[in-house]
Amino acid sequence: QVQLVESGGGLVQAGGSLRLSCAASGSIFSINAMGWYRQAPGKQRELVATITINSGTSTYADSVKGRFTISRDNAKITVYLQMNSLKPEDTAVYYCNARRPGYGTAWGQGTQVTVSS
Repeated sequence: QVQLVESGGGLVQAGGSLRLSCAASGSIFSINAMGWYRQAPGKQRELVATITINSGTSTYADSVKGRFTISRDNAKITVYLQMNSLKPEDTAVYYCNARRPGYGTAWGQGTQVTVSS
């Protein structure tokens, strides 16, 4: 089992910044990639960014490219999402995700990000 604990959400004005953290514990040896997804009210959960644990290769949704940066600390098995130039449309619950080939996918409990205009 893998447990994911997110932190760092909150309320911010448009144009502001937030940094989300996701700490993994448990059977972390099985994780090969981690990422952030988000779900706004009435919408489907969507990918925001992912990063591979070994090489640090990252991918981003077009809507956040140039504004968000995903990074990881392998020593702490923690993934971060630095969010700059936030927009009201970034408002959502943000979920951390860990991919574990052969074991399934783990999800965090989610953290609310609200961007006011």
